[in-house]
Amino acid sequence: MPVEISVVIPALNEEGAIMRTILEIPVSELGKMGYGVEVIVVDNGSTDRTAELALLAGARVVSEPRMGYGLAYKAGFARSRGSIIATGDADSSYPFSGLPALVSKLEAGNLDFITTDRISMLRAGAISRVNLVGNIILTFLVRSLFGVNIRDSQSGMWVFRKGILPRLEIASDGMAFSQELKLEAYTKGLRCAEVPIAYRKRVGKVKLRTLRDGLSNAISLLRKRLSYWLKGLG
Repeated sequence: MPVEISVVIPALNEEGAIMRTILEIPVSELGKMGYGVEVIVVDNGSTDRTAELALLAGARVVSEPRMGYGLAYKAGFARSRGSIIATGDADSSYPFSGLPALVSKLEAGNLDFITTDRISMLRAGAISRVNLVGNIILTFLVRSLFGVNIRDSQSGMWVFRKGILPRLEIASDGMAFSQELKLEAYTKGLRCAEVPIAYRKRVGKVKLRTLRDGLSNAISLLRKRLSYWLKGLG
């Protein structure tokens, strides 16, 4: 069966969760739906057994030694073979078991891009209060500055058609990649939707630097807004 779905997972020192993350992906169920699946783990400079365990779990490992969330995704997207790309973190926080429903929604609705909303179904303790407040502030900026009506601007689980990538201008190589990807998809007039998911508390050490990354993301949004104005994009 030809590869039609590429599941791309960036990873940095996630040996405690990488295998369960990969094994949760319902490859068999997606196969029954007619989709060939490949799992790509982008090793972003891990110093533990992340890459080794990902291979044991059946993933293809791509190395991106340059540190950066966005760089890892760009490397994974470039190496993907599927016409549909699905994403999520390597820490077992995103419900990969829900991929069949997300793919079905993409196809049935003739959509180009689906992002996910962790806030509507948020479980107690899944996101720290500080990170939740930061997410609310950044999402408010996204809605106010760009008119993009989403509830979770920072979610890292998306399902989209690979063919849209050449239309998206994503400058960020770091954490702001996530919000910029959404902004580009929504503001370029693509057919988009946001779907609630049951997000879970991550396994292992939290790598998000709340204040530094939050401020960096806010600055990135302001720069993006300025670039849109200069291009006459509203």
